[in-house]
Amino acid sequence: MTVTAEILRRTPLHALHLELGAKLVPFAGYEMPVQYPAGILKEHLHTRGRAGLFDVSHMGQAFLSGADPAAALETLTPADLAGLGAGRQRYGLLLNDRGGIKDDFMTTRLSGESALYLVVNAACKESDFSYIAEKLAGQATLAPALERALLALQGPAAEAVLERHAPGISALKFMDAVRAKVAGAPAIISRTGYTGEDGFEISLEAADAERVARALLGEDEVMPIGLGARDSLRLEAGLCLYGHDMDESTDPVEADLTWSIGKRRRLEKGFPAAGAILDKIAQGPAKKRVGIRPEGRAPAREGTEIAVDGRVIGRVTSGGFGPSVNGPVAMGYVETAHAAIGTRLDLMVRGQALPAAVAPLPFVPHRYKR
Repeated sequence: MTVTAEILRRTPLHALHLELGAKLVPFAGYEMPVQYPAGILKEHLHTRGRAGLFDVSHMGQAFLSGADPAAALETLTPADLAGLGAGRQRYGLLLNDRGGIKDDFMTTRLSGESALYLVVNAACKESDFSYIAEKLAGQATLAPALERALLALQGPAAEAVLERHAPGISALKFMDAVRAKVAGAPAIISRTGYTGEDGFEISLEAADAERVARALLGEDEVMPIGLGARDSLRLEAGLCLYGHDMDESTDPVEADLTWSIGKRRRLEKGFPAAGAILDKIAQGPAKKRVGIRPEGRAPAREGTEIAVDGRVIGRVTSGGFGPSVNGPVAMGYVETAHAAIGTRLDLMVRGQALPAAVAPLPFVPHRYKR
């Protein structure tokens, strides 16, 4: 039997990644840089200390238009999108009919525009777009923006760097978004990211992506950063990775994401499985996502069983070494009775019970510009 190798897609920055010496790996159907010659540890710490540039062009971008696209999309998410102000962005959860999380995504209402700008996760974008288009047929029209690239500039020096190439951009606050030019290229810029640091995401036409990336990388503060450091940065920031820390078997309450359910939405309902989700908020979930700090230096990887007094009460969903805290960090689900900060846990690693404790999230304080 002949096995056909997966044909991986490439982002508009593929040639630049090769030029920069990136180690490329398959990820969400793309050939993506996991690290550059500096290595994951240095890339992680450089982002925390100065600024890192990430290629996230594999993410799914789209525009949702119609008579009232926010009202239409609210039938699929508990986020308050009708209340989203002009020039603002909001985090939301895309739910299935049972209230399980199909994906998490960002919605932006650009000033003076009726369509909503959406960004969804790379691994889910085809299924997300099909689901949204099918569910909202007759109410709104989804137009995937497959021709667009997406860069993330993250770190404490991100503002100063981007201001040189997009004058006035420093006026944006966390979760603000605007159309502007970066190094002369038209872009959608949002003050957001997934590292816990201050920073920006920059959506561009594919033809402009390499030129803009080179301009930003030409600044002394900026290094190229791969997916390896992106993962360790978001884990330290206590941010969920879809398909690991949440999926369709997980609801917003269990995932500790009830803050993403708007106050108006709780009163009016109108989102999938609203009654069941609101009941679970009131009564409490049987399991809950928590932060975990293993003792010692051994990391607890995804899938590690979590036990108390010899009984398995959950499992790790994300885990690894946290360079900024100089030690192992993890997130996982445990029975709610064992979810209190400081609760002692055992992590079952290769048949050994390694001590750990429930820890507050995030492991590293967020440094967004409010």
